[in-house]
Amino acid sequence: MIKDLTDDEARRAIVLKWGSVEPDVLPAWVAEMDYALAPPVREALLDAVNTGVTGYPVFGPGGRLGEAYAGFAARHFGQRLDPTDVLGTVDVTAGVRVALDVLSDPGPMVLPLPAYHPQLDVAQITGRERWDLPVDPDAPTAMFDLDHLDRLFADGARTLLLTQPHNPCGHVYTREELEGIRDVVVRHGARVISDEIHAPLVLPGAQHVPYLSLEGTADHAVAVVASSKAFNTAGLRCAQIVTTDAATRRQLVEIPMARNDSWSSLGAVAAIAAYEDGDAWLAALVERLDQLRSLLGRLLAGHLPDARMRHLEATYLPWLDLRAYGHRDPAEVGLQRERVLLSPGHAYHPGLDGHARLNMATSPERLTEILRRLGAALSL
Repeated sequence: MIKDLTDDEARRAIVLKWGSVEPDVLPAWVAEMDYALAPPVREALLDAVNTGVTGYPVFGPGGRLGEAYAGFAARHFGQRLDPTDVLGTVDVTAGVRVALDVLSDPGPMVLPLPAYHPQLDVAQITGRERWDLPVDPDAPTAMFDLDHLDRLFADGARTLLLTQPHNPCGHVYTREELEGIRDVVVRHGARVISDEIHAPLVLPGAQHVPYLSLEGTADHAVAVVASSKAFNTAGLRCAQIVTTDAATRRQLVEIPMARNDSWSSLGAVAAIAAYEDGDAWLAALVERLDQLRSLLGRLLAGHLPDARMRHLEATYLPWLDLRAYGHRDPAEVGLQRERVLLSPGHAYHPGLDGHARLNMATSPERLTEILRRLGAALSL
């Protein structure tokens, strides 16, 4: 069910990842997959365009979008939501900004590092400081230190921006880890914004636990979700803020329209199709990513035997520790020497050398060539 795009098809369809690089560059950077659209999403979009669905979306919580996501969350995560718990927003980063701006107390926002790079600026945009919570690159897991989090809240932080599953570390937080986070947050009367955009992309061996499914989280947390990463529709601009607390929902609904950027009507069409009719395609995608995860392990052993990578539990974006090869910016070395483009590690963890994020959501043949080139570049 997963159709690989040719190079020419990818350059036309994936205009940032493929279309903005030189023809001899093999791109493995921005989080877009080299696959054709899921047929249910493609058919729904074609029908909507033929009908002329290019005006404003339906505003407010719930509706068809809320029903579609509530059904998806029940089937995939065992989470019970009322459709009115779901409110549209333009994308996940904008949803995080809205939640931070509207719901959080004044005071610093805690950000575990490494972090999805737009998150590095979201606190400052809302007039807050960002207080970093770095994960030790030599630690056995990507779970951050709860004692450190406790100290940051004790010193005045008011919000934790939690990305789970984690991008770029690929970590799926366990129920026990999330309960530990919750207990620290509750002790300080703080807030959690849980970015769960990668939840549909949990790989075999792990299970996503929605933060809001934990007891005692409704009054201090929201989740921000979307179908865009799992179904490759980021450009259609439609995410969802999820809350299970009536007072929080009321705060979000009553904000001025200009504070919550309008999402796209075509984005809503794509999201509804993905949530309602995309399960079979998503299962095939997860199977493909699981196969690529295994292939990546073999390719690293063959081409970059000194590389380190924690076990990838979710996403298609493995975080590579390449410090053993002695380059401050291995992504730049790969581009200059072998024309392969990864995302530099310092974009996700400022000041951290020797790391890179790899996009493995491509064909096995391309992934093999990506690792061959990267190995050749770093081993010179």
